[in-house]
Amino acid sequence: MKQLDFLVSPLPGSQSQLGESPFWHPDEAALWWCDIPGRRLSRADGAQRTVRHWELPAEPGCAAPLPGGELLLALRDGLWRFEPRTGARTRLAAPPYDPSVERFNDGRADALGRLWVGTIYEPRSPANAALYRFDAAGLVRMADGATVSNGLAFSPDGRTLYWSDTTSHTVFAFDFDLAQGTLSRQRVLARFPRREPQQPLADYGGRPDGAAVDAEGCYWVAMFEGARLLRLSPSGEALAELRLPVRCPTMPCFGGADLRTLYVTTARAHRPADELAGEPWAGCVLQCRVDVPGLPVNFAHLP
Repeated sequence: MKQLDFLVSPLPGSQSQLGESPFWHPDEAALWWCDIPGRRLSRADGAQRTVRHWELPAEPGCAAPLPGGELLLALRDGLWRFEPRTGARTRLAAPPYDPSVERFNDGRADALGRLWVGTIYEPRSPANAALYRFDAAGLVRMADGATVSNGLAFSPDGRTLYWSDTTSHTVFAFDFDLAQGTLSRQRVLARFPRREPQQPLADYGGRPDGAAVDAEGCYWVAMFEGARLLRLSPSGEALAELRLPVRCPTMPCFGGADLRTLYVTTARAHRPADELAGEPWAGCVLQCRVDVPGLPVNFAHLP
């Protein structure tokens, strides 16, 4: 496996408790991301001169751009249309779960603008988390049997949907029918070793969190507690590793005008004090330049 030596630096003013769901907005030349426990949405302009924050009433799992400058937000209490200029929110769908024990988590829009969003079942047992599709039919349950739904991404040709269950250390692939919005032939793309009792974190490779796909069809996955990103081939082979200066990366995305700037959200919430003392960039959005560009973000479209 190739070791990548890209120069990594923090995005100024980007520290969150637990950053997630970054995406590059091409019309604004700006990076957006969520802070889940901080209940906050953030935006950094492409020149990195300003970072703006919006406080939210509930935890945001993910965000997707809508045409015209609005956003589609998946909060614990449902799906919302959000107008950043005014802060106005309109609820589009109630949560299809008990929000006292479950919430929306990772998600993104497909090429036709349908939002795909998973959930996290906070008691962790049984495996009650699921993956939903949001379109004219409402929120439709498309896959289940997970505990922490993550890693949602699409192949460049739109024929494969990737989805992970962080708790089981497993990334899945599905055949994806874009026209119908249906999934079939679920299979394991990659499975990673669990951390053994008393195993030092330094010897643990981490578990799969958020992900993004590049223009060559490779799946970049953040390995939470593993201090690294992995670049997997479409068949699941680990092609390359990017070591990071923080223990808990959460999700990558590609941005910049050429989509060759890799951004990675990270976490500091609930981490030990001694770990944080040695990781001043924990919680920041990290950035580096890469050789292969990523895919542009898909805009969501309301039904």
